[in-house]
Amino acid sequence: MIMGVLNRTPDSFSDGGRFTDDGAASAHIEAMLDEGADIIDIGAESTRPGARLVPDDEQIARIGSGVRDAVRLGALVSIDTTSPVVAERALGEGAAIVNSVSLDVAPALGALCARHDASLVLMHSRGAMTGMAGFSVYDDDAYDDVVADVSREWMHAAERAMEAGLSRDELLLDPGLGFAKNARHSLELVARLDELCALGFPVLVGPSRKSFVARAASAADPDLKEAPPEQRLGGTLAACLACASAGAAVLRVHDITPTRQALAFAAALTDARRATSASAGKEDLPR
Repeated sequence: MIMGVLNRTPDSFSDGGRFTDDGAASAHIEAMLDEGADIIDIGAESTRPGARLVPDDEQIARIGSGVRDAVRLGALVSIDTTSPVVAERALGEGAAIVNSVSLDVAPALGALCARHDASLVLMHSRGAMTGMAGFSVYDDDAYDDVVADVSREWMHAAERAMEAGLSRDELLLDPGLGFAKNARHSLELVARLDELCALGFPVLVGPSRKSFVARAASAADPDLKEAPPEQRLGGTLAACLACASAGAAVLRVHDITPTRQALAFAAALTDARRATSASAGKEDLPR
């Protein structure tokens, strides 16, 4: 599934300020649905490093008619927030998923989603965005084994959400690429995503336009400059294909059509290889 991003913020790292107006936001929702987005993820609090915490009432004001408009247009809506107050407001307006960038609120959001028969995405991170040092900046030795540590810390939060009443079937795991992780950590999570998928929960990943994509690319090819967010589509698509092939259930992206095209080509290529293999097998049979 493809989750399209709608940032109703003035300061998000990639497209802050573009969709703060209700009309522009509604038009973008409609465009993403026309392009084939399965889920629309609406957020009103930036998660860039050093971003300030946004009070509940300000988040609600920023969201405006966004959730209602998306539901009216037939979207499956996710609300991107760590606030139970904001989440409950959005669920009351028709949202079906809460997408939290914090594990700390797992019990409260788990109980809330259980009451509303909604799903909960828990993203792995450590600490608030206000304390993040920068994009893909994190102590290289902060994890003994980043996949094992992320798995353990995420499972602890998931258990607290389930203890609060949430069904296991309504939980999704997000490894939190770029959050409290440097570029090497995020790249390793992508490379070993199959291990996270083996935990038995649907996995959502959000590599779209993130700094680790540019840093990994420039490290592999020193002639490549570290690209700004709007020039990271190639690396984003490569990351999305890698995650999808490893078993990711949801890709959270800004660019719907290119992502769908890349996934469709990968599927066509797989079919072509199978057909070629089957044909070769028939030719090898004794006559």
